Amino acid sequence: MYRYFSSLLFILTLGISVHAQRTTAQDTLQYREKYGIRLGVDISKPVRSLLDDTYSGIEVVGDYRIYKNFYIASELGTEKRTFEGDNIETFTNGSYIKVGGDYNAYENWLEMQNAIFVGVRYGFATFSQTLDEYRIYTSSDYFGPDFREDDTETTGLTASWAEVMIGIKVEVLNNLFLSANVQLKRRIGQNSPSNFDNLAIPGFGRTYDSGEFGAGFGYTVSYLIPFYKKARN
Repeated sequence: MYRYFSSLLFILTLGISVHAQRTTAQDTLQYREKYGIRLGVDISKPVRSLLDDTYSGIEVVGDYRIYKNFYIASELGTEKRTFEGDNIETFTNGSYIKVGGDYNAYENWLEMQNAIFVGVRYGFATFSQTLDEYRIYTSSDYFGPDFREDDTETTGLTASWAEVMIGIKVEVLNNLFLSANVQLKRRIGQNSPSNFDNLAIPGFGRTYDSGEFGAGFGYTVSYLIPFYKKARN
């Protein structure tokens, strides 16, 4: 009888211990992730504005986490740019918005919120173009180049494009993120002045006669405003 009760007590103790270990393990593997809105600014544009006399711009960025690895995202900005070519000088002034979403392909460790993401955007810009100066073509330069000043402004221009974005986000302090990204863009449509093409489009960047594609990059600082936490295994 004593051996029976001793064996039963040992089995019960072992069962309680195993159950406690499983419960502790489950508790350890469960944590609560932050969900909220992340707002910031692309610091590359103010820096370029300080270093480049032909450029001025600012861009505000934001994203909102809607599911485990999915975010809705948007960028809103304004740019002024003087383009100086061999035969023409123009001034572009306008605003733009980009809307879309990001997917985080990075599996974070416990309590981490870093990201290696792929995003898509639809961009739309409204702007004006001013023809500051242009060169008259001649077959001979005997009398030197013939430049004419114009200062004709065309307003109400629009352009749209699609872009793919690849980048990283790193949490350097609690809820504070640094990010870098590159963008590949394809123009969908545009309005141009009657006497010359759009040489630059706000949000899209430099355009080229031979194709519809463009490229860009960004460096952002952003801060996460948590709204709630959601348990995750």
